[in-house]
Amino acid sequence: MIFRQFYHLGKYVIWLAKAFTRPEKHIIYYRETLRQIEEMGIGSLKIVLLISLFIGAVTAVQLSYQFGDGLIPTYYIGYALRDMVIIELAPTITSLVLAGKIGSSIAAEIGGMRQKEIIDAMEIMGVNTEGYIVLPKILAGLFSAPLLIALAAALSMVSGFFAGTAFGNITPGDFIKGLSSFYDSYTVFIMIVKSFFFGFIIVTVSAYHGYFVKGGSRELGKAGTDAIVYSNILILVFDYLIAQLMMG
Repeated sequence: MIFRQFYHLGKYVIWLAKAFTRPEKHIIYYRETLRQIEEMGIGSLKIVLLISLFIGAVTAVQLSYQFGDGLIPTYYIGYALRDMVIIELAPTITSLVLAGKIGSSIAAEIGGMRQKEIIDAMEIMGVNTEGYIVLPKILAGLFSAPLLIALAAALSMVSGFFAGTAFGNITPGDFIKGLSSFYDSYTVFIMIVKSFFFGFIIVTVSAYHGYFVKGGSRELGKAGTDAIVYSNILILVFDYLIAQLMMG
């Protein structure tokens, strides 16, 4: 089992290196990248909106309950929610959900091209299929993921404000005071770093499983499942590693 994972790791690295070769026609890559940004970014706005609203609301209500004994100033609710959302909740939870939405779609799309022998036909014509198919998706993921996660963080704080002031024991003034207290821009930098790593993981891991799929519809379904599972595992692993390196 361990040797099999190392085999796939080496195969993944070699395959990824081919994806970053110099494009033959930049205009084609540019158009495909814009199309992928529309699918990944704009196509994921609804689910990101829904997730972020509940992330902020639930976190605010729970913090209000925990800080409701009067020993801690109530404005700490806004302060704690802000840092929790920026550093951990927005990047991690949003990326885990995006791995299911975007990852399965990428694996199914590329896997379908492999099963229909479209990739084989392109390779016969001398096309660098790794770069042509995968690179625009990587660029789109690196562009879309930070924007979606930043949007999720902002919306989570807004929903947390309304939930905390409506159902918690904090006034609007105290909540806003907490949001602006002890602010450190380094936390935003950590969120951005995480979003780039997570976006890269989602796209490349999903594309890898779709690119090397073999067999019929059953194997294609398994590739989609593996893409989601391995993306989520790697997101959690890198979430810990980044936190350890940047906050340890």
